[in-house]
Amino acid sequence: RLLVLPDMMQNEVFMSFTFYSTVLIVKMYVVAIITGQVRLRKKAFANPEDALRNGGLQYYREDPDVERCRRAHRNDMENIFPFLFLGAVYSLLEPSPAVARLHFGAFCAGRLAHTVAYLLKLRAPARSVAYGLAQLPCFSMALQILAATLPYC
Repeated sequence: RLLVLPDMMQNEVFMSFTFYSTVLIVKMYVVAIITGQVRLRKKAFANPEDALRNGGLQYYREDPDVERCRRAHRNDMENIFPFLFLGAVYSLLEPSPAVARLHFGAFCAGRLAHTVAYLLKLRAPARSVAYGLAQLPCFSMALQILAATLPYC
């Protein structure tokens, strides 16, 4: 029996977007797991019940390494969620598959590099450069979406 895919799943650009988006979501899960592991290792819990379960209320506290992981995760949410919207709409514009892959791949690579730079405390400007490079394809997609939708305003 042949598997019949919905139209969107036959769209090469959308499938590329789906791949890179899924890589980024998995990366976010990994950062969340790392945050939890750092909490356990550093015994720095955000909730009193967690501290009590793991040694006592003295561990209901903040830790700089845990906060660094949390900032990396928050930065992901601030940047990956808009990419998910922009990439999905951009996919509907029927861009060149090669150009679309370049947009999606560059964003994904920039976000991966940003996380590595953040969590490994790489020297400046590594994190800023990674952030900036990831923003370029988002601006490009946003401008193309605005240009395509302007006649409908």
